[in-house]
Amino acid sequence: MGIHIGTSGWSYDHWDGVLYPHGLPRWHRLSAYVDQFHTVELNASFYRWPRDASFVSWRRRLPPGFRLSVKAPRGLTHGKKLYAPEAWIDRITHAWHELGDKRAVLLIQLPPAVARDDARLDYFLARLPDWISVAVEFRHPSWHDEAVYRLLESHGAAYCVMSGANLPCVLRVTAPIAYVRMHGPDHDHLYGGSYSDQDLSWWADRIREWHAGGTEVYVYFNNDGGGNAVRNVQTLRAMIGDARWG
Repeated sequence: MGIHIGTSGWSYDHWDGVLYPHGLPRWHRLSAYVDQFHTVELNASFYRWPRDASFVSWRRRLPPGFRLSVKAPRGLTHGKKLYAPEAWIDRITHAWHELGDKRAVLLIQLPPAVARDDARLDYFLARLPDWISVAVEFRHPSWHDEAVYRLLESHGAAYCVMSGANLPCVLRVTAPIAYVRMHGPDHDHLYGGSYSDQDLSWWADRIREWHAGGTEVYVYFNNDGGGNAVRNVQTLRAMIGDARWG
């Protein structure tokens, strides 16, 4: 069981001079990223689901041991709101198969307007193949309930722990993995600001606790502005030290 810490996305112009040498061509950014980190959360898939060939390419290009988490398409989560998910599940399953040993976690992010509906969530999770590791991020407050956590547990699905403006930070593990999204410490704006060393030290303690209990941990920083996510990943990894990295 490993600890996997990375960023949400990798291709940002404002990371020039932070993670990438100035002027590095865009198509070389992934190669530069994997020289530093061992996991990433793909966010572009939310806006446009990649072709199967793209997943094949990532499987071939990513180094051994690298893990790619993928955000589910908005057509499924924000368009259909998980209703009649079969067509999307079929597409995701094909892509997940092509990703092979580089696959990590499928992230299902539900929009703030989607209130709790246990039957709908249960129907969706029941139709996902059990070899797809999944985490669910809830943005409507009605979902934060013990019955929902038990439902996730029954399917082996992870509750997505959130850190960010106006988002509840519920430290709940409902699966063999813990999945954490760090949306920035700014109290007024999502994705803003850089976490302090004190903040990151607190998170390092939580990660160690989960890992010591036999849980595999995935943490992704989404505060990409100004390269904050890159620096926060580097600091958190240094704090955790010789923990077993995935």
